Amino acid sequence: MSAQKTSKPQRSTEKSSRSVIATNRRARHDYAVLDTYEAGVALVGTEVKSLRQSKASLVDAFATIDDGEVWLHALHIPEYVNGSWTNHPVRRKRKLLLHRKEIDRLIGRIRESNLTLVPLSMYFSDGKVKVEIALARGKQAHDKRQDLAKRDAQREVARELGRRVKGMPG
Repeated sequence: MSAQKTSKPQRSTEKSSRSVIATNRRARHDYAVLDTYEAGVALVGTEVKSLRQSKASLVDAFATIDDGEVWLHALHIPEYVNGSWTNHPVRRKRKLLLHRKEIDRLIGRIRESNLTLVPLSMYFSDGKVKVEIALARGKQAHDKRQDLAKRDAQREVARELGRRVKGMPG
């Protein structure tokens, strides 16, 4: 009998799977996004279980930098239904995990101009909860109106092109 070598399974080199938990659609409307960062989140067990059920809200959430640490405030993760006395507070501040160089860069950019940190989305990446935070500047009301007008114009152009391709009268 000859011994056969068994090969180890090959790891795929494709991008890690991202399952989105929550998005903050209002953030892109209210803020001009300048730069984005991916940060890990320090959570307790029942929070992760609640997030696995895609229950979270980023609507009022914002991030601050206190004593060289980044904190996420007002993130709403509802209590885990099957949890007991181990359930977490619904709106507690949660620590964001970033590299020291990234934190130092954020501190410098926030101090030099009137910028803020806003979470854009929350998702699972390789089983770990990640938050995409943006360094952003608040938009004025006229900027928001201009963006809406541009979006409407682009929608009209796309609609008209679709009609012409289909041969419909305009």
